[in-house]
Amino acid sequence: MMRAVTSAPTSGPPAASHADTLKAALAQLDGVILGKPGQIRLAVACLLARGHLLIEDQPGVGKTTLAGALARTFGLDFRRVQFTADLLPADLTGVSVWDAPNSAFRFHGGPVFSEVLLADEINRATPRTQGALLEAMEERQVSEGGVTRPLPDPFFVIATQNPAAFVGTSPLPEAQLDRFLMTVTLGYPDPRAERTLLETGGRSHSVRGLGAVLNAPALLQMQREVDGIHAAGPLLDYLQVLAHATREHPALSVGLSPRALLALLSAARAWAYLAGRPMVLPEDVQAVFPALAAHRLTLRGPGVEMPELLARLLADTPIP
Repeated sequence: MMRAVTSAPTSGPPAASHADTLKAALAQLDGVILGKPGQIRLAVACLLARGHLLIEDQPGVGKTTLAGALARTFGLDFRRVQFTADLLPADLTGVSVWDAPNSAFRFHGGPVFSEVLLADEINRATPRTQGALLEAMEERQVSEGGVTRPLPDPFFVIATQNPAAFVGTSPLPEAQLDRFLMTVTLGYPDPRAERTLLETGGRSHSVRGLGAVLNAPALLQMQREVDGIHAAGPLLDYLQVLAHATREHPALSVGLSPRALLALLSAARAWAYLAGRPMVLPEDVQAVFPALAAHRLTLRGPGVEMPELLARLLADTPIP
């Protein structure tokens, strides 16, 4: 158990109105993405923490549905880009076109200028196009023609990635994977959820009919409230102990960096906020740790699977 904490939290749990709407939003998403409550909550926590989400899975398991449902539920502008080998950076960020009547260039923004962007099958594009998106994710702005243009706020990227064994894929380098706060895998639905899909004829029609439960100003306010969730000293000790465990583990060649630790704290704050708590607990860290760490850690060789290793790390690392 953690040591007793005497310092008072700096912020409270979600305001009553936000708590109610957040519950309604989660319930609506649960009704569309069947049988995946854990993945849905991780995606919402990622959004609340101002991060970006990478979904690694094969086609047809609901990745696009999740992105569209999130955007509609939170009342955000949504655009989708299908990444292909011939997609150019300008197709994503935009381009300046000569306006003859005004004798000037006029900038036409690309799909990256949206509040929620679905980068579908990001590992089918060339590294140059991948880099253009990942730079925009990090800087939250686009520079073109000597002019820097800020991206919308909020700005949330959901990228999907096919398995590396699929034909025509270009894997993201480790440094670029770090731009994503979390990675989740949807996987196949359970038999009951799959039967419901068969009986209802699929889910795409239900996404188009979703109403907005929240809006952008409400989301921005919730993101500010997440920043105020209290993290006590012993909790920070626990984060450092976890990071040290990844750096010293014999099966890992790379452990969590200081930037990854800051990301883990942000994600844990968002998870605590979803639970309606004014402070972060160790179980909040444990809930988000696998989704945050899996794409940031590198195995030395075969013989161990990343999910099993992360589970052992959490079980073997003592809570200060």
